[in-house]
Amino acid sequence: MKDKVLIREYRSQDKGLILNLFRLNVPKYFSPDEEKDLINFLDREIEYYFVMEFENRIIGSGGFNFSGDEANGKISWDILDPDFQGRSLGSLLLKYRIEKLKGFKSLKIISVRTSQLVYPFYEKSGFKLVGQVKDYWAEGFDLYSMEYVFPGGQKNLNFEK
Repeated sequence: MKDKVLIREYRSQDKGLILNLFRLNVPKYFSPDEEKDLINFLDREIEYYFVMEFENRIIGSGGFNFSGDEANGKISWDILDPDFQGRSLGSLLLKYRIEKLKGFKSLKIISVRTSQLVYPFYEKSGFKLVGQVKDYWAEGFDLYSMEYVFPGGQKNLNFEK
């Protein structure tokens, strides 16, 4: 199945389909209160955002943004159709973005802010927990701040050697 998946840049006409994917994941992975944040992100905050298609159907999305100096690449808004979860497609989309981020010379850290419900996925993908805040996203949805550990064990990139 992975060989039949297409990852492409997000287009504004994808917004309704992304919101539908979000709603399919409420309340299991997202609070309904987060929808307004996703809309704001899609309308005003996107830097790099991608959709995953299978047989001309959008089945997932995810992106990344930067801190002001592009030293911290922040994984953002991972959403996958529940019918396609558990098939390594989320991992495929995450690896795609990590490789894109590695192309930025100023990058030192790749981080993600997620919840206690999803942090095991990121942990399996090479991220380490660096902080937690209870009920951050909404009641029952805690913030888990994580950073990617690059192969070879280094926590962060360091291009200044």
